Amino acid sequence: MKRRLFYGALFVVLTCNLIIGAQIYFSSVHAAEKDEAYPNLKLFSIVLDRVRNDYVDGAKLTYQELIYGALRGMLNTLDPHSEFMEPIKYDDLRKDTQGEFGGVGIVVSMKDNYLTVVSPMEDTPGFKAGIISGDRIIKIDGRSTEKFSLQDAVKKLRGEPGSDVTVTIMRPANGQMKDYKLTRAQIKVDTVKDINGKREFPLSENNVGYVRIVQFGEATASDLEDGLRKLEAKGAESLVLDLRGNPGGLLDQAVKVCEKWLPRGQLVVSTEGRDAKQKSEYHATGRDKHANLPMVILVNNGSASASEIVAGCLQDTTSLGLTKAVIVGEQTFGKGSVQSILPLQDGSALRLTTAKYYTPSHKVIHEKGITPDIVVSMSDDEERDVYLKRTPGALETLDIKDQDRIKNAHDPQLDRAMDLLKGIALYTKRAPGVEKPKRDVAKSEKVAVK
Repeated sequence: MKRRLFYGALFVVLTCNLIIGAQIYFSSVHAAEKDEAYPNLKLFSIVLDRVRNDYVDGAKLTYQELIYGALRGMLNTLDPHSEFMEPIKYDDLRKDTQGEFGGVGIVVSMKDNYLTVVSPMEDTPGFKAGIISGDRIIKIDGRSTEKFSLQDAVKKLRGEPGSDVTVTIMRPANGQMKDYKLTRAQIKVDTVKDINGKREFPLSENNVGYVRIVQFGEATASDLEDGLRKLEAKGAESLVLDLRGNPGGLLDQAVKVCEKWLPRGQLVVSTEGRDAKQKSEYHATGRDKHANLPMVILVNNGSASASEIVAGCLQDTTSLGLTKAVIVGEQTFGKGSVQSILPLQDGSALRLTTAKYYTPSHKVIHEKGITPDIVVSMSDDEERDVYLKRTPGALETLDIKDQDRIKNAHDPQLDRAMDLLKGIALYTKRAPGVEKPKRDVAKSEKVAVK
């Protein structure tokens, strides 16, 4: 009896093991099939042919249109910044980095599932209309953007200079919606400007220099070098570097901007991706190094990508005693991922997120942003008035009442920066053993900043 019970129990256990083992085996086989390329490519080709042959309007479709649509859908499922770019879109991207393109001048991204303005580019139709960072684009030419991909939106906003496009904006700060009719323009932007929106680079009364980087294009580092040399020739003793509303741009230009104040070999930024091959470090070369003057870097929610790399690097190196930068303003946008551009044989390309940026102290930028050392907030109205005040030709488009308001507008973030640098200058003059920066009085030129 006991022997029968023993063999019966043994049989049950072996049977259960067999069943469980079989389930695990078939589950692993099924999972492997899901991740194998050829069975899934076969499925894709079957669907492709069925659509081409059986879809009611299939005769109007080409295989290229279907493949392009599939590639767009594939890349759209990854993250808001990866995309498949058709040849015309890829050509637009190359024009962007060269600093010339046609459109309304609004840099957009997907944030919280909304098409969101990262920053209006200065001297462009979107900027002059009063669109600001954080605005949500609800409609384009009356069509809801709810199901738009990022590239769909950009395609709708771009167009021939002189043509019109209407965007419906919802401003989260007050919940108000407004239509803006914008006339597209051929947009050329100087990436480095002075406080008056020009390239003259005057000094303030306290010998404070001011440089604003609008975006990081191919000529940014060389344009910045020109501005810094002009300021130094006039006797600059400190500097304001304004990165507010800067949507980013080229990584190599961000590195070259940072290394103007860093010793040779200092880490500027690192990238880390899926595997070790995608880990890279970018170090200062020591070329064109400038005097280590006290510096305030202004940032806000419109400061993204490359501008966050600069702010994060100089913030970290200040904590190491290598630079003298104080970050003032508001939390930055938090766009710290690396998009690699992979050209394809038919003139199209992939923009693929392959890594994330890290500051020298290994702080992640993506979805975090850079936290200022000193937080100074500005209202939407203050930001708009300051933008208009420093945009050449903008005042002339307003009525007399608005012109007076804009002329008297205050920039609390810049005011705080100037106060900080003034305090540092007073301390430096009083502190024993601190050498004051040398200045050639004969060559100095002091221009009132208005």
